Amino acid sequence: MAIEAISVQYEYKKHVNIRQEMVENLREWIRKQPHLPAEFITDLDIILAFHCCEYDTERTKHLIDLNFTVRTLFSFYQNREVNECIEKALDTWLVTPLSTSTKKGYRPIYCQILDSDPNKFVYQDAVRAFTMIVDLWQYEEGTVPGIVIILNMKDVSLGHISQIDLIVARQFFYYLQEGMIVKLKEFHFINAPSHMDKLMMMIRPLMKDTFLNVIKVHEAGSKTIEEYFPIAALPEESTGIILKENILKKLKANRQFFEDESKKRVNEAKRPGGPKTISSFFSNVETSFKKLEID
Repeated sequence: MAIEAISVQYEYKKHVNIRQEMVENLREWIRKQPHLPAEFITDLDIILAFHCCEYDTERTKHLIDLNFTVRTLFSFYQNREVNECIEKALDTWLVTPLSTSTKKGYRPIYCQILDSDPNKFVYQDAVRAFTMIVDLWQYEEGTVPGIVIILNMKDVSLGHISQIDLIVARQFFYYLQEGMIVKLKEFHFINAPSHMDKLMMMIRPLMKDTFLNVIKVHEAGSKTIEEYFPIAALPEESTGIILKENILKKLKANRQFFEDESKKRVNEAKRPGGPKTISSFFSNVETSFKKLEID
């Protein structure tokens, strides 16, 4: 069944610092930006960005422009259809929001590998599925104090890590740090294997120094995640397939949401000061490599 967006009026009641006139002022600014897709940007989009930026108008303007630019230029925001590629991606890994909040009140997004065969793992499709699920969840959930990602590394092999496309990874970590319209407060790796250092060696150059403080690594068998989130609220291993099926059904029932979202793209030809390209974000040197080689 198709979901309904969180009520804008509910968001106004929930946050005394968000008033309709503030949203209207931001919308008026959006209308004056010839490159932004003003007719497709919703009041909820504006509210999510305004809340994420702690009600700072200028920061919100920057985030709105950045978020829709990322959606236009980054590879995993293209072809966002609930198709065979997405179905295969969800056969290999689970992405699901959890209803239990962390001890600080943040909302968790839980991820884990479902298929131990790394040859079936397509990193770009996995990232695309992640962003689709988070977008749909935000549309239904509205503003939250922040999110945390809990990535269960139990069945992540060196083979899975070697499938990571570094060009996509660079874009994904930029999105996590700069482009999302919700704050990523923590990123937990639980059941970290002995080869966790190989993954960290790869992703550390993709992160700002301040973002390193967000990363928390919990060794296999440890219970240190309990300091942040109750272990009992993590999905049981046997429920992974059921949760995946529920997520897939939800995506299929909301194809119209993704069709509408695909219209929220920047027209770079109309951007004042000239168009942005992918090289506006990253050095061209990244085109010289695609995958991490594991010794």
